[in-house]
Amino acid sequence: MSKLTKKASSNKLGSLVKAFRRYYIPFVISIILLIASVVLTILTPGTIRELTNAINPKDKPIVDGLVVLDLALVLKLAIRLVIYISLSFITGFVSGFILNTIIQKFSKDLRRDIAAKINKMPLNYFDTTQFGDILSVITNDVDTLSTSLQNSISLLVNSVVMLIGVIIAMFIASWQMALVVLCSLPIMLIIILLTFKKALPLFNENQKVLGEVNATVEENYAGQLVIKAFNAEKLKISEFKKKNDLLGSILYKSQAWGGLIEPAMQFVSYLTYAAVLITAGLLIAKDPVKFDMGIITGFIVYVSLFQEPLAQIGQASSTIQLGTAACNRVFDFLEKEELPVEEQKEFLLDHSKIRGEVEFKDVCFGYDPNKLTIKHFSGKIKPGMKVAIIGPTGAGKTTLVNLLMRFYELTSGDILVDGVSIKDMTRAELRDIFGMILQETWVINGSLRENIVYNLKNVDENRLNEILEETNLSHFVSTLPQGIDTVIQKESALSAGQKQLVTIARAMTENAPMLILDEATSNVDTRTEILIQKAMDSLTKGRTSFVIAHRLSTIKNADLIFVMKDGNIVETGNHDSLMKLGGLYSEIYNSQFN
Repeated sequence: MSKLTKKASSNKLGSLVKAFRRYYIPFVISIILLIASVVLTILTPGTIRELTNAINPKDKPIVDGLVVLDLALVLKLAIRLVIYISLSFITGFVSGFILNTIIQKFSKDLRRDIAAKINKMPLNYFDTTQFGDILSVITNDVDTLSTSLQNSISLLVNSVVMLIGVIIAMFIASWQMALVVLCSLPIMLIIILLTFKKALPLFNENQKVLGEVNATVEENYAGQLVIKAFNAEKLKISEFKKKNDLLGSILYKSQAWGGLIEPAMQFVSYLTYAAVLITAGLLIAKDPVKFDMGIITGFIVYVSLFQEPLAQIGQASSTIQLGTAACNRVFDFLEKEELPVEEQKEFLLDHSKIRGEVEFKDVCFGYDPNKLTIKHFSGKIKPGMKVAIIGPTGAGKTTLVNLLMRFYELTSGDILVDGVSIKDMTRAELRDIFGMILQETWVINGSLRENIVYNLKNVDENRLNEILEETNLSHFVSTLPQGIDTVIQKESALSAGQKQLVTIARAMTENAPMLILDEATSNVDTRTEILIQKAMDSLTKGRTSFVIAHRLSTIKNADLIFVMKDGNIVETGNHDSLMKLGGLYSEIYNSQFN
């Protein structure tokens, strides 16, 4: 692992600890109970040793040929052993219950933070990141991190306490045999460190490729209609197979390295047992009085307890490394740059008195800073004007609207609304001014009413019925089981045209002072378009509106038409003046009607 990767992992671990701070108190209680459980477990071998000596016939009085045992002592030791085991179980159970509760609440907090983060991210992040990869962070990575924390925290604390306690107990019982056992510790640590070093980069790559696989599945699911229409099933299966095979290969290698720990640890454990028994035999042969069977019995348990935490770490190494990789992805997302906070800004315009004057002043913008999409665009729109923006595909029409709504920030220049720079306004205020009907339709899983009155309260029922009539949705609503309150469980319940009618009704319900229509009728039939156009004309009357259209019949009555090409306005005027000019507008118009 490179120094840069180590530093990044360390930073993410710090972020994890910081995010976990609200659970410090219950976490400490859980750890204390866990330590108590481990200590009680460590005390058990000493009691077993005493019990072994109490029932060992060696040096016990014999009466009538029978060995006389101190039954009271045996009972006392047996009760103590039961108490230790019972208390160890109870404290371990309570500790695990508290810890698991904390981890589940922490995972819930992470999902909540991710959901909140999504709404704070700039639009260009979603334009450059696959949806499936984002979903993988929310689902797979959070679950993997949760599972890893659930298993590794208790395991690591248990292992550390157990190792320290057992080492102390072994030295008390026999320092010679303790030294023999300790000789195996460096070997085990080297095995763990080497496998971690080899496997961790593979687990990081595994989570990344898993996100890509999820993105491919999401893309194939969303594009089933196109895939089937073009008989591309085999192509898509082949593409998925390549990614899936890559994921399988990486996972195989990572699990192989992670799985190497357990057999290697077992091998070292068996060697340690053999070394302990040989040492015990030599010590008994040298001093049979001092080294009794109780020491050997207890020491075998100590060796098992000493090896157990290291073996557990080895067995859980795959989970720990997957958790580390998932942690990196989750906190990498949470630490992405957000949209600037605008709490210090106040609303600058009285929305009830907005005139609708918009001015573009030498606007420049490029998705790539080194390549401008819009170059030195200037124009002034008077209040109440209907402004049409037309031009070839890729001319910058939608980009201009995105800048007006501050979905992207200007590279240079300025846009003024009623004389106020949009840079000085909050995004919330600016977007309250505009109602938008986008080319890309979007509906939520909810009732039709919820889709139309989206994020609005106290919508007048009579006005809502009028909007349904104006958008030609009333007949469709009348066919639904619960009318406008019918739940739309999935997008396929509506046709493309119906979804666009819903988005138009949504904008009409908002009744914003200004309007933006980006190909608002591209998915409806000609007859419905004529009906909607009448409603849109009524809606835009007295409002400044921006209309992006390819069908020039819908914008013939526009007060001002901007003709764009390669990010520049090449022609300006109304329909009649542009037709007389005989330029690009005339060429496009004639191509549609001749």
